[in-house]
Amino acid sequence: MVDRPGPPAVGRTRPVDQAVDAHTTPPARPGPDPGAAAPGGFRHAVGFVGSDREIVATALPYVEAGLRAGDRVALTSPAEVTHLLCTALGDRAASVVADEALSLLGARAPDAVGRARELAAAAAGRGSGRLRILSFVDVGDRPAGRREGLRFEAACNRLMAGSGLSVLCLYDRRRLPADVLAGAAVTHPEVLRAGAWTASADYQEPERFIAALSAAHDPLQDRPPVLAVDDAATLPDLRHRLGAALDRHVPDADQREDLHLGVSEVAANAFRHGRRPVSARLWVGDGELVCTVTDAGTSFGDPLAGFRPAHGDDLARGGMGLWLARKLFDTVDLLPSPAGLTVRLAAAVRGTT
Repeated sequence: MVDRPGPPAVGRTRPVDQAVDAHTTPPARPGPDPGAAAPGGFRHAVGFVGSDREIVATALPYVEAGLRAGDRVALTSPAEVTHLLCTALGDRAASVVADEALSLLGARAPDAVGRARELAAAAAGRGSGRLRILSFVDVGDRPAGRREGLRFEAACNRLMAGSGLSVLCLYDRRRLPADVLAGAAVTHPEVLRAGAWTASADYQEPERFIAALSAAHDPLQDRPPVLAVDDAATLPDLRHRLGAALDRHVPDADQREDLHLGVSEVAANAFRHGRRPVSARLWVGDGELVCTVTDAGTSFGDPLAGFRPAHGDDLARGGMGLWLARKLFDTVDLLPSPAGLTVRLAAAVRGTT
């Protein structure tokens, strides 16, 4: 058995290949450990798989090398993949943590980053002092989910730098669309091929990649908005009008409260740190919601803002606006331009299908 501190499985499921008889899979022979992270370093590689046999053959050497080295080893994967790997590990699975909250399978990006930091800190006091994570990536069917998955992968290269963490992400060609598979080589500094971790020739610096990714057009914005506010008079007035629109279009009370809090924090940032006029738009359709808040400030330019609180763990100092928005919405895009900054927030609306 393995510990499962994370939330229930999220994502598509399918039967595992019956041909994988993991009870008879022998322990891997000791060998080199190309995925080990140096103290104060960060390793982040992608491995491409196309069958359950390839999942096991790719994952087990990485996991077992970590166990031999005394690393804390964690899996973050859909339930059926976790079952496949733990069955293949046999008794060795008792030394592995299964936690979907380490990835977008079971958490939004800020919470997944926070969970990884917690486990890394706990690992520092035992064994090798290192944490390694095997992540099976599943971004779902929504285009916004694909974009957020790639943004998260890119951001981790900055957010986890210096952590001593090693992460191997498995991308399954059976599940993932071509654009996500192509993006994997761009968001991972290393690629696993034939057991070797090699530098990715397609890798891009996170800031550059995320800025281009955020600029992607959302087709819902081609429709007439259900709310349009230009040059809001005050922050309380804008909050009230956004809340009234959400009351009309978001049936789930808990989600309605969360979305109102998230967009209110973004609106507060626009009034406090941006420049007037402050405007807002809200679009709803096909089970999706998109909201934009725009101000005329031109000094903002950090595409990684909001993945961590602006002032670190000292929440008493504030700086939580974008961080809360990323925790409460499915996606948050920061769109600076010569005319100002637009923050675009999007979420799937619960209770509409």
